[in-house]
Amino acid sequence: MRKVFLFLLLLLLSINNWGQSRRVNPRASTPVNSATIALNDLSVEKMFNEANTYAKTKFAEYEVKKIPYTDNLYKQTFLEQKQMAAKYAATVSARTNLVGTDFYYLGMLNWLAENNENAYEAFQKFLAKNDSATVEKSQTARSIIVVVAARRRNFDEAEKLLGEYLKAEPVKLSERAKMENELAKSYVEQKDYERALPHAEEAFRATKAVFKDSSSRARGLNELLASGMTVFEIHKNSGKQKQADDALEDLRKTAVLFQSNELYYTAVNTNIKYLIETLRKPLGLQMFEDTLAQTTRDFTSKPLQDDVVRRLKKRERHYKLLGETAPELVSIDRFLEGLPKTLAGLRGKVVYLDFWATWCTPCLEAFPALIEWHQDYQKEGLEILGLTKYYGTAEGFNVDKAAELDFLIRFKKGHRLPYEFVIAKDNTSQLTYGAGAIPTTVLIDRRGIVRYVEVGSSVSRQTEIHDMLKKLLAEK
Repeated sequence: MRKVFLFLLLLLLSINNWGQSRRVNPRASTPVNSATIALNDLSVEKMFNEANTYAKTKFAEYEVKKIPYTDNLYKQTFLEQKQMAAKYAATVSARTNLVGTDFYYLGMLNWLAENNENAYEAFQKFLAKNDSATVEKSQTARSIIVVVAARRRNFDEAEKLLGEYLKAEPVKLSERAKMENELAKSYVEQKDYERALPHAEEAFRATKAVFKDSSSRARGLNELLASGMTVFEIHKNSGKQKQADDALEDLRKTAVLFQSNELYYTAVNTNIKYLIETLRKPLGLQMFEDTLAQTTRDFTSKPLQDDVVRRLKKRERHYKLLGETAPELVSIDRFLEGLPKTLAGLRGKVVYLDFWATWCTPCLEAFPALIEWHQDYQKEGLEILGLTKYYGTAEGFNVDKAAELDFLIRFKKGHRLPYEFVIAKDNTSQLTYGAGAIPTTVLIDRRGIVRYVEVGSSVSRQTEIHDMLKKLLAEK
């Protein structure tokens, strides 16, 4: 016992002595941060190179350490890269001795940090001080200024600098694609389709050329799809059906050229829906049937053929519903709070059918948007019906119908969902609407016609749904 006490006493004394040795002497000068010194010693170019390669270096490190890849890890790594770039940009901006290419690398740091305005300012200073030895950097600086100017809707400046870029060398197709695409998107947002079209077409051509380089395909697919769809949207919004059809066919042929099942499916799926939307449903359904057979000729890889066929077949029920009178909901147990309603009785309103379940995470992620849309558009005639069914479970336990009903009542109240819940006895209505996967959104116009059927609740999907809602509500 004495030994234990002696040990504790010595331990206590040692802790006190350590604590005293760590106290800060108020008379001592504040130590200079070595990291700050090291950072101040770095050139602007080295700072940019370090920030620019941060994510690549980290992913290589994760691979060596066998750290499993996750979406959160991916997002966190790029957030750290962005934060590093912002920190370095702030450090550089405080310097008073910047010259020449320092402004270029400062612009690149701000661009990497997504601080567009500061990037714009730095690149302008760089271009004012550049020389013949920095021609390639000048081109990159111009290309980024064009993008920022287009986003600002400063079209005169963007067009002027694009012209200067095209007259100089080198002209990089990747940079041209980004400039042309940004101008096209900005003109589209202004509904200036005439000025948007040549930029969209040029962006698509440039992106296709970039995509031919197999090393660029992974990062170029989204750009290729976006630029091709922009051309289609411009023709569609201009009321030019043939040109819109041709744009989608061009995208499909491009998909065949590059053997891209994602591009192919998007082009065909969009074309079928567009044909139905423009009152050419027989042609749309024929395209569906023809494509199922066409894929064996368009793709050399059977897995790619099978993927396209599988995805199109999952859409078959949706294609058949679009443009038709909405089938009545059947096998309904109850409307949770109000009197039963029929879709026929809701004519004159825009009806939003949300097929969902309490255990479906993407369904829950859609709640904030649904609440907002209910609040914003209820007076304009929007009726949201959240359609679920008895699954025999609640909070992870098997329960009977009465307990599940009680749970649904509490669930609705707990999530403060202001719109009506419709509880089905079985999945009959789900099958009728092709809602095998959830969440499935069905939008029905004021005449009772199905105008939209899609699955998912991603940010892009919610934007798409919101745009369609506004369109249908505007139709009287």
